[in-house]
Amino acid sequence: MVTKNPKSCKHCSYITKEDVCPLCGKETSKEWQGYVIIVDHQKSEIAKKMNINVNGKFALRVR
Repeated sequence: MVTKNPKSCKHCSYITKEDVCPLCGKETSKEWQGYVIIVDHQKSEIAKKMNINVNGKFALRVR
């Protein structure tokens, strides 16, 4: 069984295993660092600072 390495969207930083971001449809990259998991985006100060409007796993830096 082959598992894909996680990738992060270059536009919205969402972490996925796909080549195209399921949230915004932009290209993803294998080169990213750090991540944050947003559980409640409406109450999260981090989500507000990162302009995140959905729950999920997001990279802190994407190249």
